[in-house]
Amino acid sequence: MSVKVRFAPSPTGKLHVGNIRAALLNWMVAKKEGGVFMLRSDDTDQARSTKEFEDGIQADLAWLGLTHSEFARQSERFDVYNEIADHLREKGLLYPCYETADELDRKRKLQRARGLPPVYDRAALDLTGEQKAAFEAEGRKPHWRFRLSQEPVQWDDLIRGETKLDTATVSDPVLIRADGQFLYTLPSCIDDIDFGITHVIRGEDHVTNTATQVEIFRAIIDYRGSGTVPQFAHHSLLVGKDGEGLSKRLGSLSIEGMREAGIEPQAITSLLARLGTSDPVEPQIDMGALANGFDFGRMGRAPARFDMAELEQLNAKILHLLPYDAVKDRLASLNVDEALWDAVRGNLSTLAQAGEWRAVIHGDLDPVIDDEDRDFTTIAAGLVEEGTAGADLWSSLTGKAKEATGRKGKKLFMPLRLALTGRPHGPEMGPLVALMGAEKVKTRLRGERG
Repeated sequence: MSVKVRFAPSPTGKLHVGNIRAALLNWMVAKKEGGVFMLRSDDTDQARSTKEFEDGIQADLAWLGLTHSEFARQSERFDVYNEIADHLREKGLLYPCYETADELDRKRKLQRARGLPPVYDRAALDLTGEQKAAFEAEGRKPHWRFRLSQEPVQWDDLIRGETKLDTATVSDPVLIRADGQFLYTLPSCIDDIDFGITHVIRGEDHVTNTATQVEIFRAIIDYRGSGTVPQFAHHSLLVGKDGEGLSKRLGSLSIEGMREAGIEPQAITSLLARLGTSDPVEPQIDMGALANGFDFGRMGRAPARFDMAELEQLNAKILHLLPYDAVKDRLASLNVDEALWDAVRGNLSTLAQAGEWRAVIHGDLDPVIDDEDRDFTTIAAGLVEEGTAGADLWSSLTGKAKEATGRKGKKLFMPLRLALTGRPHGPEMGPLVALMGAEKVKTRLRGERG
């Protein structure tokens, strides 16, 4: 069987790490199995869906390397959804309910007070034609629920294993609101059948939905005369490093925000691909290798902890691995060439810092020299031979300074680093000094701006 999966965000907001983890898992399965990764815009909520968000979603996925080979937009398929809905009504599987939101809320509160689960009581099934007409005369419009079999539904989940849920323990799901708007469930099931989705990979918060959707799938397949219920895989959800949910922090964890903060796409995919698995998190710049290493069997059931600090550390490791050709287009705007990139990338946390080091090396800088080190750096300046260049410049300078002053270790190297870069830490000094050149080195060691 050829594998076909889908990522189906609603274009009502920006993608965050939770969304992307689901997208990445689907993409890796398709990539590993040589299958199809489909992007579906679930834009049935026309009031909240925007083209701007849809474009942003596609831009985020492309930036991360999660390319899709098929695309669909639900707002272009309302005729299909209405056809199926009419059939379900004729079969008695979709029935009208006239309770208001307040009335349903009171029912649930009363059930809880009696120690009962807040499951819809199916009162609408007993309404007579006269009662329905009376509600209509009041101006009430019905919402439509799918009539579940109230029998157990079982499936072999690729992560959870054998999973079973009795649909008698859940409410008949609302598929169409009183204003006629389709909710997520029915269009999603129809699309999964029509587009031949073989695997539905999503968060474990959808487990209960799956039981009801299996029955909807079966009803659609019965009407269509063809189709297959997809296989399911429900992965654990992301939580913060403290174990708390991420819901209140998702605004700060948008993919757009991370991109603007200088996080590399490979850092995000490397982390999210392995969170919640038994595999170690390692920097990986090859997306194909990342996909080939994925296995549902290594995914655990415990919530996966997302730590921004871990992502930032991984980001630095990714930068250390990236060759110049992979980033030269972005470095061009920073005027950073290959030699400078190779000199500084091992100490970068974000790519933009390469531009900061360019300013240190080639710009004008006020040397940082303590009073107790001023005589030492002045002596060192006199030891720089005119015309000395390349990798030998640093080794020649430190060797002569050690011999002339008797300094060694930190007392030798730190004053020189501070005078030449203005910073106590950074890349290896040899390549930096080679790029500065002898004249700039002499100027800064004398304590002059240069």
